[in-house]
Order: sequence, then structure tokens, then C-alpha cells
Amino acid sequence: MRNYDYILDHTTACLLVLNDSLSLVYLNQAAQVLLTISQQKAVGEPIDRVLNEASTNNNELLNVLETGQAFTRREAAFTTSAGEHFSADYSVSPILETRELLIEIRPMDRLLRIASDEHRQTEQETTRKLIRGLAHEIKNPLGGIRGAAQLLARELSSEEDRECTDIIILEVDRLRSLVDRMLGSNQRPIIKATNIHTVLERVIQLSEIENPVQINIRRDYDPSLPDMELDSEQLIQAMLNVLQNACQALEGQDRKDLPDAAQITLSTRILRQFTIGSTAHRMVAQIDIRDNGPGIPEDIFAGLYFPLISGRPDGTGLGLSIAQNIINHHHGLIECKSQPGRTCFSIFLPFKQPAPKPGQYINQEHKT
Repeated sequence: MRNYDYILDHTTACLLVLNDSLSLVYLNQAAQVLLTISQQKAVGEPIDRVLNEASTNNNELLNVLETGQAFTRREAAFTTSAGEHFSADYSVSPILETRELLIEIRPMDRLLRIASDEHRQTEQETTRKLIRGLAHEIKNPLGGIRGAAQLLARELSSEEDRECTDIIILEVDRLRSLVDRMLGSNQRPIIKATNIHTVLERVIQLSEIENPVQINIRRDYDPSLPDMELDSEQLIQAMLNVLQNACQALEGQDRKDLPDAAQITLSTRILRQFTIGSTAHRMVAQIDIRDNGPGIPEDIFAGLYFPLISGRPDGTGLGLSIAQNIINHHHGLIECKSQPGRTCFSIFLPFKQPAPKPGQYINQEHKT
């Protein structure tokens, strides 16, 4: 087994090896992430101290060693030593030569998340194509209206009449700007090595300038994160949009039902063996932006990233749509979990960016 550590640490399957006393002798990287425990701390511990599955007892595990008969459980409920719960399929197989047991765990939430991500990406791509087609149909007549208004303004002698054509031109420009914002940038990211914490500090600085209400922003950074390949300007825009949403959710809130003072927490972590869409990454960065506000209403949660969906009367609903578009250009993923008193936007970004496919990006100036 030890000769294959390097290979097993690069698989997304969660693998554990037990000796004949049912103590842990090995966990691969994926298992360490799942159980939030290091191999150094886990090795030598009885399996039921690190991981418990109520439907299986130690006698069943020992029976696999004696009979050589493997077994599988579907949708089992697990509890880790840290008290965290998850559902998973798992199998137990004997390693007869060494009298050890191999346990392979396949978390259901991970499988469901991957399927959900793929469905969401397909849905979002369909929506983007629809919006681009609609934008083309809107912007062409807007251009004609603007040109006609300019020609008409040249023929008018009355200042009062020219004010009307000026209003037409201003409103046409406003609509064109709105359509462009709905489309989002389709420019190729300018990728270079960047410290994600430098990006976050710039985002905090901009947010504090733009928000008149003082909100306590807490940092929970992992200083071990290496530099990432990303477009810092685009990422600043994406993170700022998410942070501004959190700030707006906290502004003017009656906190009688929320025990803590208004607070936003920015945290960074490294995740290993993480899948985004259909691509398995050896290592990604997780950036969480959490607030303790009232939560996101259920009626808008499903369409959270669609343009023009907003929980505020004066909101455009474009901030999260633009943020998601930028994250997608970086081959990343944005997720949200929300309940009263805790809303968390999690952004997952690979440390290294793959080369863009031909025709993947369009220069902004040629965009319709």
C-alpha cells in the first residue's frame, strides 16, 4: 500500500485502510479533506473515534477479514469526530495479504453537487445565449433611434425641442449600457501570478469607501495559500459585487432577532482533490464571504445569478450575474448557502488556469 501513496493521494475517491484491530493505518488526501483530519493525527486511532456509521458495527468489519467477503452500503449516514454529518455510499473490502481492510467512501453530497454544477452551467450557458441574442435585437434598433435623434437635433432650431432629442439620446445610451452590463465582459482574462489576499484587501478598501455605514469586516485568511493564476482586476470586480451585496443586506437591519452585531467574514482555505463541473483539480482555493444578515428570500434564491433578479426595490440584479460570469471565465465556481443569521458565498478557483480554447473569448469592442 505504501508504494502507491502518491497515486492514491491524487484520486478523488476517499480511501481509508484499517488494520486487524480496526485502527487507521492510512488515509489518502481526499479522505483527510472529507474527515477534516490529518493522517498524522488519525493514524493509530480506532475507526469509530474518527468516523462512525450507525448501521455498521465492528463485528461486521472483523467478519470481512475472516471471510474475505466484501460488502457495500448505500446512502449511509456518517458522523465525523468533529461532529459533522454527511451521507455517502461506501464499500469495505479485505486486503488478504496484510489482513487489512480498505474502505472506499463516495459522499452523496459531492456527487449531487457535481451533477448540480453541470446542470447549472448548462442552464447558465443557455441563458447567456438567449441574452446575447436578445441584446443583438435590442441594440440594433437602439442604434437607429439614436442616429435618428441626432439627425433630428441638427434640424431643430428651438432649444426646447433639442432638449427632447437630448433626452432620447441619453435614454438610448442608458439602455445600451444596461444591455452591455447584462451581457457582462467577455474579454480574455489577463492572467498573472497574484496573491488572493492582496485582491481581498483591495476589495475591502473599495467597499469601505463606497459604503457610508460602518460594518465590521473580519479576516480569516490562510497564509499558506500560494500565488494564483488570475486576472486581479476582474476578480476584484467579482468579489466586490459579492461583498457589496452582503453590506447592503446588513444596512439598516433591525437585529432584534439576530443576536450578534452586523459582521462580514472573509476567509480563505486550500481544498484538495476538488471537482468543478466535470474537471477534477488537485488543489483549489476556497474564498468564503459570510454575513450574519437576515438571509436571502426563498422566492429569489433559485434565480440568484440571473440578470435583473434582486431582493432590493432599487437593485438591478446584475452584481451576482457579473460576478458569476467572471468566476466562470476563471474556470471556477460560486455557490451560496443562506439562512437567517448566516449567508455564505463560496468561490472556488483553481490555482492554475488552463489554456483558453480557440474562439473562447471575444474582444469587448467587437461585442454586440
